[in-house]
Amino acid sequence: MAHLIELSGIKKSYQLGKTEVVALRGVDLSIDVGEFTVVTGPSGSGKTTLLNIIGCLDRASSGTYVLDGIDVSNRDFDDLAEVRNQKIGFIFQNFNLIPVLDVAENIEFPCAVRTGGEDAKVLRARVEKLAEAVGLREYLHHKPDELSGGQRQRVAIARALITTPRLVLADEPTANLDSKTSDQIIDLMLELNQNQGVTFLFSTHDPRVVKHARRALQILDGQMVDGALAH
Repeated sequence: MAHLIELSGIKKSYQLGKTEVVALRGVDLSIDVGEFTVVTGPSGSGKTTLLNIIGCLDRASSGTYVLDGIDVSNRDFDDLAEVRNQKIGFIFQNFNLIPVLDVAENIEFPCAVRTGGEDAKVLRARVEKLAEAVGLREYLHHKPDELSGGQRQRVAIARALITTPRLVLADEPTANLDSKTSDQIIDLMLELNQNQGVTFLFSTHDPRVVKHARRALQILDGQMVDGALAH
């Protein structure tokens, strides 16, 4: 199985006034194609910083990051944006949908900001297929404020998948959902992982997400902890 993500010696420091805050202290991590993996850890442990670096939203202070065979360690932010747009989908705990767009428009939005357009009919057919897959086929023309929290997260999942990414990153994807809805969302993502081979990497505090993961990693004080769970 090929590595999709390879991190070696990843460190990240921030300057907060006159104080240097060390967020990551030499993280080594490999994620294979098709994994369904979670990263757990208390607030301030470095989870979000790690996901931001893996998602090409931020750069490490030092260390090497290879994504899908491409060394992105020293890319500038324009290059990172292109890599991100081609290879990564994002699911956020607050959904991050655009209120004035309907469900179909929200799902297709990542394709709208890509360079080199796509045939509108082909794109809409893919939107409809994804909406069907996440159980929202009849809600394509609804606005986000007409949907439940679980339905909004389903839109976010479809939006993350519309660009056919190699990797989907989810930052606390069930944090704003009740337990029943959380279970449904987790089941949906597992189904997409198994049927479409999408690689999922989560940060989470939710024990339900951890329970379903094939691999659960723990980060503490900016370092990966040995003895991670494997299912």
